[in-house]
Amino acid sequence: MGRILTAKNKLARREGVDLSLKTFGTKAHSSLLRRISIIPGKKSATRRMPKISDYGKQLREKQKVKRIYGLSEKALKRYYDKAVKTHGNTYNFLINEMESRLDNVVYRLKMAPTRAAARQLVTHGHIKVNGLRINVPSLSLQKGAKVEFFNPKSAEIPYIKELLEEKNIQLPKWLKRAKNIGEVVDQVNTEDYAEPVNMAAVVEFYSKL
Repeated sequence: MGRILTAKNKLARREGVDLSLKTFGTKAHSSLLRRISIIPGKKSATRRMPKISDYGKQLREKQKVKRIYGLSEKALKRYYDKAVKTHGNTYNFLINEMESRLDNVVYRLKMAPTRAAARQLVTHGHIKVNGLRINVPSLSLQKGAKVEFFNPKSAEIPYIKELLEEKNIQLPKWLKRAKNIGEVVDQVNTEDYAEPVNMAAVVEFYSKL
């Protein structure tokens, strides 16, 4: 099964949390925040979720991860399989793998308003890494990687220009950006990971398959 293309607000409402699928500050995002407590298909604003098993809770966390990063089931399972074969903490490695994806890095650098927009910029050839034009959103970036627009004119796209002109931006500690050029300056700091998901539950879910 490929990536889920269901209406983004419905995906977030299904989980009951903002999954950063809509551009912050837009009407669509404001609409989501107003209706975040309403389960799709329900008219009441009261979230009356039935009691679910531990497996069910782990499944929901796994679904959140897929939706946050725009991954297919196959892709997420591949990340997990790689994580368990790697020496160290599976939980930390899984976060590292997804956060270091090129599309996520472009998003984290605030060079795109959402991960979906970042993915589109990459696939359309707007991004280069260490001087090379890259169109693979899943490319894993290592410390020292420099990210910028392949064509300087891309930075003039209205929604990108607005982002780049924002003052006092807050970036993860493992990234920095000077004007239109971003850089991975350290490994992903999992202690500062702030996505609304329990990654340990995701690991537990796959460990039982």
